Amino acid sequence: MTQNRRCLSRLTIGIDASNLLKGGGMTHLREVMYETILNENVVDKVLVWGRQETLDLLENRPWLEKICPPEIGHGWLSRIYWQRFNLPKRADITGCDILFVPGGNHSGNFRPVVTISQNLLPFEWVEIFRYGWSIMTLRFILLRWSQSRSFRNADGMIFLTQYAKQQVSNCLGEFHTKSVIIPHGLSNRFRMKPKVQKSIADFSKTNPFRILYVSPIDQYKHQWNVVKAVSKLRQDGFPIVLDLVGSAYPPALSKLKAIIDRWPIAIECVCYHGEIPYKELHQQYKQADLGVFASSCENLPNILIETMASGLPIACSNRGPMPEVLQKAGVYFNPEKPEDIERALHTLIVSEKLREEKAKASYQLAQDYSWECCAAQTFGFIYEIAKRYACQYPR
Repeated sequence: MTQNRRCLSRLTIGIDASNLLKGGGMTHLREVMYETILNENVVDKVLVWGRQETLDLLENRPWLEKICPPEIGHGWLSRIYWQRFNLPKRADITGCDILFVPGGNHSGNFRPVVTISQNLLPFEWVEIFRYGWSIMTLRFILLRWSQSRSFRNADGMIFLTQYAKQQVSNCLGEFHTKSVIIPHGLSNRFRMKPKVQKSIADFSKTNPFRILYVSPIDQYKHQWNVVKAVSKLRQDGFPIVLDLVGSAYPPALSKLKAIIDRWPIAIECVCYHGEIPYKELHQQYKQADLGVFASSCENLPNILIETMASGLPIACSNRGPMPEVLQKAGVYFNPEKPEDIERALHTLIVSEKLREEKAKASYQLAQDYSWECCAAQTFGFIYEIAKRYACQYPR
């Protein structure tokens, strides 16, 4: 496609947000756009294509133009057709110098393109087949194919962690896309200094020690194993309750409810609150005494970073990028073994000194995560790729 580019000192950036509605990808786009302070000598305009629900979550700015093509709201086939054929034309006509695709899928012929790896599930077979032979399994296999193609063809690639970069690279083999690691940021409302830790003897059934697990109920999140561990500790006399917060994948929710029904004591000590609006989520952390994170597959776990910033001691899965993020500031466990989760929780519950040490250490690590820094690095990388492409293929 022939593109009549302007001088790169006045860059126009197009963003394809057509497949973003919620989750980490939507949080990333919203927060990055909110924190962006554009150098108007470098960037002239940013155009975002997306569904109306997505665009409504982006704060209005003088340099931001929101575009809602009707085709992307008519089902996934219509959206894929629009991305493949219509988006490149629109990006060209509107004078875009570069296209940013935070959703990870780009099949059009517009260049240059920068994309992000935000979902690691398609690149881990063990995790994919937790869904059995299902529509979800097929979806992840198709995503593995489409994102692999997008990543190979992109001019710039953003990874969120070193672990994610290694996993994707292992799947793709040798590829020459210029890449960078830019972690997500953290909303300041989650930053709470660690509270003074109390002995477990200071808690009771009427004033229980609250363990919080924020995450969608899903096959790779292992909430049922956490329920088993907490139920066993409750049977042993510890005055604890488990608060589960998050939306639910129906088969996983059914599995969770079956486990709770099988453990009568779980009815006393497990509370599933469902999905809570993101703007209110920090209140859940404020009320908790300990955080648990039992996922076996993550790219960059925003929830873990939020838990760290909230000043909570954390019992954490030893899989994926979790040790890279939490480092030595948590007590780790195998998320597929309830007895190991029980061990980790017990270790923290019985020692207020250990809880204090881990909470302070994880809180300090969380200070490295900033949406302002993420926004600056992201737009800096986009500009670098646009400039590099213009030098290689001058118009």
